[in-house]
Amino acid sequence: MERTDSRIDLNLFRVLDAIYTYGGVSAAARVLHLTQPAVTHALKRLRDHLGDPLFIRQGNRLLPTEKVRTMMPAVQAHLEGLHATAHAQPRFDPARLELEFTIGFRDILESIALPVLLKRIEREAPHVRVVSHRIAAGEVDRELRAGTLSLVVDRPLRAGPQIARQHLAEETLVVVMRAGHSLASSLKRSDYLAAQHVTVSPFGEISALDVLLGQSGTFRQIRLVCQHYFSACQIASGTDLLLTVPRSYALHLSSLLPIVVLPLPIKLKAFPIMAYWHESTNEDPAHVWFRRCVVEAIGAGIKPVR
Repeated sequence: MERTDSRIDLNLFRVLDAIYTYGGVSAAARVLHLTQPAVTHALKRLRDHLGDPLFIRQGNRLLPTEKVRTMMPAVQAHLEGLHATAHAQPRFDPARLELEFTIGFRDILESIALPVLLKRIEREAPHVRVVSHRIAAGEVDRELRAGTLSLVVDRPLRAGPQIARQHLAEETLVVVMRAGHSLASSLKRSDYLAAQHVTVSPFGEISALDVLLGQSGTFRQIRLVCQHYFSACQIASGTDLLLTVPRSYALHLSSLLPIVVLPLPIKLKAFPIMAYWHESTNEDPAHVWFRRCVVEAIGAGIKPVR
C-alpha cells in the first residue's frame, strides 16, 4: 500500500491567509507578488491536502468554508509568530561574548589605549580576549580581508575598497629630552638639526620626518635606532640624545620618566589617526561594540591638538 506523504509546504498557508484576507485569487497574487496561476495551483494543492474546497465562489468573491473559518485564527497566529521570529533582533549583551579580537597597533597606541580599553572590557565583557599585533603597512589590507585582524589603528594607510575606515584623532610631533638638558629651555631649528638623535624604526624603514627633511637636503644626526618608543624614551631621559615622538605618548611618559617635552621646531601639519576594518563586520554587533570601545579609548588618550 502506498504511504501518503503528510508533509506540507508552509508557504501554502501564506496563500490561504492572503485569499482569506483579500477575498480572491487576483488580490492575493498581487499581495504575494505571484502570478494568478501560481496562487490557483497553491490553493489546489492545499485543497487536496486538507480534503476541503476551502473557498466557495460567490459573485466576484471567494467565501471561506466552515473549515477555513475555524482554522484561520490559529493559522494567522502561527504566521505572525514565524514572521516575528524571522525578523527579531536579539538584544546584544557583551557580557555573554566569548571572543578574541586582534588589533593592529603601534606600541605608542598600545600604551595610550590598552589600559583604558582593558578596564572597560573587564567591566563589560569579562570573557573577551584582546591580542595586539604590530603589522607592516603593506600587510594591513590582506590581514583584514583574511580575518586574522579585527581592527587596525594607525596613520593613513593604503587599503582596498572592502576596507572601511574612520578618522579617530589628530596627532602631532614633539621633542623629548632629559630634564636638565642644555636645550630644555629653548629649542630652535638649528639646535635640533645640530643635536644627536635617537629614533625608532621597528622594520628598518626611514621615518616620514627624515624623508621630508631629506627632500630639502637636510639631515638629522641619528646616533641610535631602536625598535620601541619606550626604550628610546628611556635612553633620551638619561643621555643628551633627542627623541621626536607623537605628542600624546610624550605627555603620557612625562609622568613616568625625567623628561622635558618641547614643540618640534619644524613646521609640520598634524597627522590623522585612523581605524580600519573589513566591511563584512560593519553591522556585526560584537565588532561594532568592540570598535566603539577602541575609538573611545583612543579618544581618551589622544588629546586634541591646539
